[in-house]
Amino acid sequence: MKNRTYNILFHTHTVSGIVISVVLYVIFFAGSFSFFRDEIVNWERNHTVEQTDDIVLNFDKTLDSLSNNYQLYGRDVELRKYYIEQRVGVSLSASKDSLATEKDKASDFFYVDTKDQSKHTYANSYTLGEFLYRLHFLAQVPYPVGYYLSGFIAFFFLFAIITGVLVHWKKIVSNFYLFRPWSKLKTIWTDAHTALGMIGLPFQFVYAVTGAFFMIKVLLVAPNVMVLYDGNQTKFYEDLGYIHPHFEFENKKLQNNFSIQKYSEKTKAMWDNFNVVEIHIFNYNDANMHVLVNGHLGYNSKFNGGGEAIYKVSTGELVSKKDPTQKTSYLEGVKNVLYRIHYGDYGGYALKFISFLLGLISCFVIISGVMIWLTARDKKNIPEKKRRFNEGVVRIYLAICLSMYPITAASFIAVKVFQPANQSFVYNFYFIGWLLLTVLFILKKDNYFTNKMCLVLGSVFGFLIPITNGLTTGNWIWKSFLNQETQLFFVDAFWIVLASLTLYVSFKLKKNEQKP
Repeated sequence: MKNRTYNILFHTHTVSGIVISVVLYVIFFAGSFSFFRDEIVNWERNHTVEQTDDIVLNFDKTLDSLSNNYQLYGRDVELRKYYIEQRVGVSLSASKDSLATEKDKASDFFYVDTKDQSKHTYANSYTLGEFLYRLHFLAQVPYPVGYYLSGFIAFFFLFAIITGVLVHWKKIVSNFYLFRPWSKLKTIWTDAHTALGMIGLPFQFVYAVTGAFFMIKVLLVAPNVMVLYDGNQTKFYEDLGYIHPHFEFENKKLQNNFSIQKYSEKTKAMWDNFNVVEIHIFNYNDANMHVLVNGHLGYNSKFNGGGEAIYKVSTGELVSKKDPTQKTSYLEGVKNVLYRIHYGDYGGYALKFISFLLGLISCFVIISGVMIWLTARDKKNIPEKKRRFNEGVVRIYLAICLSMYPITAASFIAVKVFQPANQSFVYNFYFIGWLLLTVLFILKKDNYFTNKMCLVLGSVFGFLIPITNGLTTGNWIWKSFLNQETQLFFVDAFWIVLASLTLYVSFKLKKNEQKP
């Protein structure tokens, strides 16, 4: 490789990495915990649920309960299981009945508990698990700014990965086995950055690609829509499965009785190991009422096995079906694979835990890259004023990033102590606490202190999490283990292990006399 080409790639890698580093760290740190979103949510609510995507619910009983508070006639009603938890999302469209009241002409969304049929709004259902999941794509930033920002961060991260591989290509194997802990500080950071970057390379590449697809797919696929679909965006999204078919409202009451539960059971009987994740009812109780049963085969049967069946209720006939056992279309197959490899939800706890570790490794790769940038500019030929500025920038960066660990651990305690914790509480506690810790570490002006205290505080809070859970709910870790309450036991055990590891690392930290 020519020197000019090498320098262009090297500086592209450095600049792209530095520019996106803080936000990228936030995305990876929050994203690592997001692999356990469902476990965190169930732990917070003190629920133990079956590990299945299938909706465990009596649909007829639920609809009867909804009809006591809503006039369902003429509405589209959707019940969907978004996550493995005890609540399912309910979407009610505005009524198409011309005689409907103003109240019935309004749409609504809420959650229904599958055990007691209780209704919950999104704000009151908000959990720390949901918060961390949404933080990893910056959903707290006003839409669509946060979505697009996270998408472009993922896109530029892809540039950083590719240029990093090209820069290290000649020595990529030899440098992977090279670690010189007794050398100068820049060499230590460089060795760690290279070795851990290579370990996490496939993981980081996958998440850069899928993250960019999810957040800025509208911009990325726009040329394809114009060329392949003649600008017909609706048709494109129909092929992707984002838009349901349309059935006209006839404004005539349905004459016969019906059971949504039977349609669900009939669909599951067609295909073995089929999980129903969505029931969509078109034109409820109208003569042209249709029911869509959507789901997928278990991942142990087929990795990419989405299917659906649509029934006309007046006759009971099956009017349309998509067989999950047959070959999936290319477009839908790509979309589903991108979702599965991004969420990592097809391989049980083993895959989730490996993904969590690789996410934390990626966080370290980001930090080490910033430290390389700092040490490379800490030279006598660089003016003192510029060196102090560089040190200040990195100090702020480390304060923001590293303080995420203790405030995240503290938030687990807070949501247990201050029950029920709604969206406002989670936002205020996490963001205000994060800000206070960041300001404290910035004013301290000591990177070693910031690193050590974040690890110690996070570890102490981590050990207190299972204790707090036991005191507030009575579900001590040994009880949840004996009662086979998987989600409750997992979160408590997870924090004991993580806190032990980070406390051990904090004791091993030594203040380096070399100027960083």
